[in-house]
Amino acid sequence: MAITYHLIQETTARYKQRHHEREEHLNEMEAGNLLNVDTPERVRKRLERIANHPLAIRTMVEERQPEVAGVKILSPENFNRLVQERILGQNDLMSVSYLEYGLSVSRSIGRILIRNNSNRLVGYGTGFMVSPRLLLTNNHVLSDARQAGFSLIEFNYQSGVGGQMLQSFTYELDPASFFLTDKLLDFSLVAVKDSSSGQPLLGTFGWNRLIEEEGKAILGEYVNIIQHPSGQPKQLALRENRLVDLFDDFLHYKTDTAPGSSGSPVFNDQWEVVGLHHSGVPQKDEQGRILATDGQVWTLELGEDKVAWEANEGIRISRIVKHVKQYNLSLTQRPLRDEMFNQIPLVSEAIKEETPKISPKLPNLASDGSVTWTIPLLLSVRLGEVATPSVPISVPQPDNLSSKPTDSSRQDDAQWDIESDPELAKELQILEQARRGTIPYYDEVADRTEQENYYGNLIDTLSSLNSRELFKQLKDLLRTTHTKLLSYKPRVYLYPWVDIQPDLKIRSIYSQLEFEPEQIIREDLQIEQERTARLQELVRSESLGRTFQLSEQIDVLEAELPYNCEHVVPQSWFQKREPMRGDLHHLFACESVCNSFRGNTPFYDFPDFEVEETIRTNCGKSEGKKFEPGNGKGEVARATLYFLLRYPGQIDNSSNEYEVQRLETLLKWHQDYPVNEHEKHRNMAIYKKQGNRNPFIDFPEWADKIEFRLGLG
Repeated sequence: MAITYHLIQETTARYKQRHHEREEHLNEMEAGNLLNVDTPERVRKRLERIANHPLAIRTMVEERQPEVAGVKILSPENFNRLVQERILGQNDLMSVSYLEYGLSVSRSIGRILIRNNSNRLVGYGTGFMVSPRLLLTNNHVLSDARQAGFSLIEFNYQSGVGGQMLQSFTYELDPASFFLTDKLLDFSLVAVKDSSSGQPLLGTFGWNRLIEEEGKAILGEYVNIIQHPSGQPKQLALRENRLVDLFDDFLHYKTDTAPGSSGSPVFNDQWEVVGLHHSGVPQKDEQGRILATDGQVWTLELGEDKVAWEANEGIRISRIVKHVKQYNLSLTQRPLRDEMFNQIPLVSEAIKEETPKISPKLPNLASDGSVTWTIPLLLSVRLGEVATPSVPISVPQPDNLSSKPTDSSRQDDAQWDIESDPELAKELQILEQARRGTIPYYDEVADRTEQENYYGNLIDTLSSLNSRELFKQLKDLLRTTHTKLLSYKPRVYLYPWVDIQPDLKIRSIYSQLEFEPEQIIREDLQIEQERTARLQELVRSESLGRTFQLSEQIDVLEAELPYNCEHVVPQSWFQKREPMRGDLHHLFACESVCNSFRGNTPFYDFPDFEVEETIRTNCGKSEGKKFEPGNGKGEVARATLYFLLRYPGQIDNSSNEYEVQRLETLLKWHQDYPVNEHEKHRNMAIYKKQGNRNPFIDFPEWADKIEFRLGLG
């Protein structure tokens, strides 16, 4: 879940406010005076806590110091030296038990799948178990009980020793039993439902006890973050963040390489939770622009994982615990809270096995007559011939596709039938080649050659044409070269390769919400299956009379089950006719929430609209017959200008579509938001699929020379 700009502003302000104090801390650290950075009282508490922690004792005993028969007989000088070397990072050698403990606590950390009231995925976060039943994450991940009620927690979403994805398990959240949140401390505490479908019991994954007492970390120590950044498989930032400043409620840890993920636990070297990560401080240039990891100016298209973060900020766990203990809860909620502090997690039990055991499941009979057993190998045996459904239902998943269903009720759902859909198989093969680095994401030299071949003499004769003639020339070129009229199949033609970003992920055009390509393909396939089943139900219904309007029912069905695909020029404007409906130049990945939010409203530029003040995952602003997207303005503007050229008369000159004066908005966005690498990649990929190109991506300056009102009906 992307953090808000407002939250980043607050974090940055705190970071700047303490500049002089932080510099003093860093100078002391660089001088090697690590035990002099923090206050004597806090250092004393830290040393006492370390002395009694099993992992610290084991680490120091394994050093085989001559006088060590137990840590208590060490002299203060020797003990302080060992603490400074081992705990504060002067010696990177650690006992292997350090990794065992880390593996143990990592099992309790999961990926939160944030869903809306239609059970559609709208974002990700990280969360971790803090009692046998309670999960902790940020308030800006799960802001209220209603949202939590639709969302899921997925454990074990990670790769194994051989690099293959392990089996993950999803569990529903249970805010009706327990939900506590605080916006200022940016935390939410919610109950999780235990398994009732043959999955491992929730307790299998363990939990982390939260400690109110101070002494868990002092300035100068390194901390560890285990997380699911941008919804990716579980990752570990090991000793890459150093604690540099403390506030009453917050702690700052400086990093060069490892940003945090919303809702992640921040651990000390004894794997005790010291903070709840929630925000960061981005690096900026002299003009105040956020920088990317390569030193260039960062843009939304690059994704949050490409931001150059200067520091991370977390909420101090001691403050969260104090708040939770003081909160006045109902009689039914108190026992769940008490479990956080009265029970002790059994670490040894949590590390006995690398993965939970999978309970045996009954075989599934699919519509094509195949029977599938999960053992966990998929073995299919055909029993006989049945009618082939219009939508493939039961299929094996290729080894190189690691995305998993996001709904626990669909864990056993069938996957793609690659063999029966060779087009999809071909597209996924291209994506896999790009992941392996055997083909480039975008070949600029080859694309330039293709541009010259495509436009030919038009490039040289451009200056001699007036705005009307240029409109006609380009219109004819786009029409005659559009040799392959694709049907509307975004999961085949759009998601696997055309709409991929430079990092080989998919981002929703208006919100920049990130998806794995396989995930969004799977979701659209499930939607198609549901649509087919519901449509068959409608047709068979005995209540259907002669006055039944099937087209109206289909419209209702599509509104209830929308694809994750946006037609920049709404389908209702051209009555869903081909080839407009399947033309890839104006199709973009877009999660259904934003798709529905925009509807069929034309684009508009609100005078008071400021992208900086919106949540990055928001779709934009909609008011009456006006919609301004939160992101992707340049891309949607160029796509609409293409449509006016390719399909003149399909967009009406009306307030419901585009009046002449609104064309100025499109041209302004075209100028203000230049062509990016994603668009160039799309244009080249679409050219190879359907034969024509978007000239305003190839030659942005042409837009000023064309009479676009000729394209309005």
